[in-house]
Amino acid sequence: MYSPFVLSLWVATWASLTALAVGTLIAWLLVKVAFRGKWIVEGLVMAPLVLPPTLLGYYLLSFLGQRGIGPWIEEVFGFRIVFSPSGAVIAAAVAALPLIVQTVQVSLAAIPPEIEEAGRLDGCAPWVMFRRIYLPLIWRGLLAGGVLGFLRALGDFGATLMVAGNIPGRTQTMTMAIYDAVQANDISRASQLAIVLTSIGFGLLFFVIRLRQNSEPG
Repeated sequence: MYSPFVLSLWVATWASLTALAVGTLIAWLLVKVAFRGKWIVEGLVMAPLVLPPTLLGYYLLSFLGQRGIGPWIEEVFGFRIVFSPSGAVIAAAVAALPLIVQTVQVSLAAIPPEIEEAGRLDGCAPWVMFRRIYLPLIWRGLLAGGVLGFLRALGDFGATLMVAGNIPGRTQTMTMAIYDAVQANDISRASQLAIVLTSIGFGLLFFVIRLRQNSEPG
């Protein structure tokens, strides 16, 4: 049994790390690799920004539930995704993915072609180039994308509710606890949770803004 605060931090941390790893790879493909149908991939990645959260949650629930790959996952790995903390992490990661991809894309696109060409002429393998050339140049973008993804995951409600449910002590995050408190007319508890969530959100948001200002020339 975990408090909504602890559970929210746990879900948001794992969701942002997962989305950062996947999002960095997707951003690299979109910026550095030419392939047909790129616009389709980019559209699918950006879809969580425009789809209603409950609709996104419905699609995830259909895919991960008993009518999708849920039975296979339960048989092979021995656990269920829906109505579990794992489901909350996946839903929050999908919701956070577009922000991370967009942020990392900008950082990758800003790398001068001359630097990449020099790496290729020196015979650097793709992984070596990423580790020795890309990472030192885009670390601010990765950090900013990770923080924005964390904030998006921390504040997700609709998709997480559809996939993980609202189980106190197991899948109830702070956003769900605020909703329950308002429904129960417990304004004091709702206000306390709202202040905590707002403080974290504004604190990290100001950090990202400051990081962006420091990375700008001049």
